Amino acid sequence: MRRTLAALMVAVTSMVALAFLVPLALIVKETAHGRALADAERQASSLVPVLALTTRAQDLELAMARTAAGRQERLAIHTSAGVTGTSRAPAAEVARAGAQAAAGTFELPDGAYVLLRPVALDGERRAVVEVFVPAAELNRDVLGSWAVLTGVAVVLVLGSVLVGDRLGARVVRAARRLGGAATALGRGDLGERIHPDGPPELVAAANAFNSMASQVSRLLAAERELAADLSHRLRTPLAALRLSLERLGPPAEPSREALTRLEGEVDSIIAAARRPSRAAACCDAAEVVRERLTFWSALAEDQQRPWQLIGGSLPVRVPVPAGELSATIDALLGNVFRHTAEGTAFSVTLHEGKGTVGLLIADAGPGIADPQTALERGASGAGSTGLGLDIARRLAESTGGSLRLDRSALGGAQVQLWFRTESPTRRAKH
Repeated sequence: MRRTLAALMVAVTSMVALAFLVPLALIVKETAHGRALADAERQASSLVPVLALTTRAQDLELAMARTAAGRQERLAIHTSAGVTGTSRAPAAEVARAGAQAAAGTFELPDGAYVLLRPVALDGERRAVVEVFVPAAELNRDVLGSWAVLTGVAVVLVLGSVLVGDRLGARVVRAARRLGGAATALGRGDLGERIHPDGPPELVAAANAFNSMASQVSRLLAAERELAADLSHRLRTPLAALRLSLERLGPPAEPSREALTRLEGEVDSIIAAARRPSRAAACCDAAEVVRERLTFWSALAEDQQRPWQLIGGSLPVRVPVPAGELSATIDALLGNVFRHTAEGTAFSVTLHEGKGTVGLLIADAGPGIADPQTALERGASGAGSTGLGLDIARRLAESTGGSLRLDRSALGGAQVQLWFRTESPTRRAKH
């Protein structure tokens, strides 16, 4: 923005300066030209009284020697007796000037001028005073004046650029503060606020940002309280369920383990809801995938489901908490077990690319009839609530990634989770 304003100031000021300086430069040149010819006219007129008294060559030479032009050999007097001094004008021009009543000028090939001043003597006699004006005299001080005008134009342009840069810096500072505050708020700093400054439009934007941040803080606080309250309410039925399972003895051991895990998830939800904001975290996706597949493999063996893990032998870091990634995998694998027949194969693929990590869960079931509708409505069909897809989508989008639904190589549905491991700004710098 500052460069744009500086370029705009240079363009506008340059056009204004040229609009004034070009005519002024021409006026300066014309003024110098007129001043040189007027000086030549004065020197020619100073010899008129002498010619009225005498036309003797000796007297005329003495009179010319008293003038500046005469001392520089730029003066000549044409009479019927001949030429006194140094003449540069053609004889035809001198004769034409003698027949006129007023002084005239004649331009020589080298750019110099000759002023011819006719003087009427007694009787029919006439004389012509010739004053030579060199080209240097016609342009005296012109270059200096042009240099001054150019300096004034440069100062005006630089001054306008400086003023424009100061105005642009004020706008840029306010815009950068607003952008920095928005970035901080996006990272989870709900206490970020900015002091309104800059042009009225940016002041209004800053006030709107502060109002929005306050509203977001209030909404998130209410949401956390609601989540914590609902989680607390779950403790009572969970406790009753545990008592019932305890009465069943050893056969209910798998159910008790599942209940213990459910209670742990409830505690995690309460702890997360009580935190002011979710801190940035990361985990080893390969480790989480292997752990959850170990859990689900027992059920897969009972239902005679072939399964396969592709990738995941090396650590793969993703910018999400391990608990949330684990819950997402459970939700997606749970969909496979709920919505496909026993014996249906499935596979899990973990792929690490440049700046992204892909988690692909595929099955050999009937697939999703309308993937686009499932993404838009958050429901996968077959009586599903779509909660698993929604949880997965939100987790992927929290990193700047995405969720995609496609047909798998096994013939059924394939859920693709893509996590972004680098920020867009950092990727742009590469």
